[in-house]
Amino acid sequence: MPGKGEDVRQEIAAAIYARAGVIAAKAVHPRPHVPQATEGFVLDPLLASPRVGLGVMALLLTTALWLTLVGANYPSELLAKAFSWGQNLLNSFLNLLGTPPWLGNLLVYGVYRTASWVVAVMLPPMAIFFPCFTLLEDLGYLPRLAFTLDRIFYPAGSQGRQALTMCMGLGCNAAGVVACRIIDSPRERLIAILTNVFVPCNGRFPTMIALTTLFLTGPGPAGAFKGALTIGGLILLGAIVTLAVSWFLSHTLARGVPSAFVLELPPYRRPRVLQVVVRSLLDRTLFVLGRAVAVAAPAGGLIWVLANVPYGGQTLLAALANWLDPFGRALGLDGFILTGFFLGWPANEIVLPITLMGYLTGGTMIEPNGLADLGQILIAQGWTWLTALCFLLFSLLHFPCATTTLTTVKEAGGRWAVLGFFLPLAVAVGVTFIVTQLTRLCGMG
Repeated sequence: MPGKGEDVRQEIAAAIYARAGVIAAKAVHPRPHVPQATEGFVLDPLLASPRVGLGVMALLLTTALWLTLVGANYPSELLAKAFSWGQNLLNSFLNLLGTPPWLGNLLVYGVYRTASWVVAVMLPPMAIFFPCFTLLEDLGYLPRLAFTLDRIFYPAGSQGRQALTMCMGLGCNAAGVVACRIIDSPRERLIAILTNVFVPCNGRFPTMIALTTLFLTGPGPAGAFKGALTIGGLILLGAIVTLAVSWFLSHTLARGVPSAFVLELPPYRRPRVLQVVVRSLLDRTLFVLGRAVAVAAPAGGLIWVLANVPYGGQTLLAALANWLDPFGRALGLDGFILTGFFLGWPANEIVLPITLMGYLTGGTMIEPNGLADLGQILIAQGWTWLTALCFLLFSLLHFPCATTTLTTVKEAGGRWAVLGFFLPLAVAVGVTFIVTQLTRLCGMG
């Protein structure tokens, strides 16, 4: 419940609006026979109520997420095939120029392949989710969502607008960080920026869905339903961790009194579909995608070097994985998985391909042909349901990608970006360690 200071601020705001209403009633005389907008009077008591409002929110966001996941599959496949054709073309062109083999492989299988995978995986989901989200914003629904959720975020030292930034993070955490500009309070804006990473972005969803199907639910209609519940549970867990870390920050590094959340609900509007689509594609999708590619391309070259340069009878990639292996085992993972996460910092999409590259001692990042192929590879490397569960938890809670980190530097500053990297890493390590040790203690793993 709000404290006395918050009550005073709300009473002052209520008195100001009441006085404004009295003045408006005396000064404004509506013309007769002109119909007045009644949508707000009818819908607001429902959308702003704790039960109905939360149900509508869950339905709308689930629909947007479902459209994103289902609608992005085919375009992603088309883009992957187009980039595969482009890879062959680039290879032929470099051979025609007489490029040294090591340089050609670095450019094609390192720089080009990494950048193309990022585009193929990120572009279709963002091109669907961002317009859906912007349509809800243009309709006038999102302020009502913020008002509904404010009662949940206030005890954590934040406010309802943080929920909107979390929704944007489902498409891309970097976009979610940029969306934190809608929060007026610098303290609460900082909390929202540092905790947006706990919302799984579209770069993590393909891997999460694949591992859930292989190890936790199984294929078929029943497995798909269980998988949907599992992914939904992970998103809910991310929201719970967001609230817990927000509370921790609001009582330590970002200590302060939550700001008064007084929100004037705008009228409902008919969405301007064409303008919304163009604005979301130009201002959000292409902006975030361009920043991601700028980071992923050089990182792909570095990963190729690590996978091909020998060191002590093995590659640098294998040496790093062997060094990290004891830490990975304590977290229910292994050294190659941790190496995949750290080298996959440029983009979450390449974490699993890097892990597979290490397992199969290949010189380039690989992707299996299907789920069955992927399952056989992972089981042969000793994966169990516990490994998959810890991978999912670590993927949900670990440090933000490079694009999000650079965006945090721009929005909050370098020292907060460093905290935004290590704080989620500590949470991910702590959660997976506890889950692993408790499971093994109970003889289940």
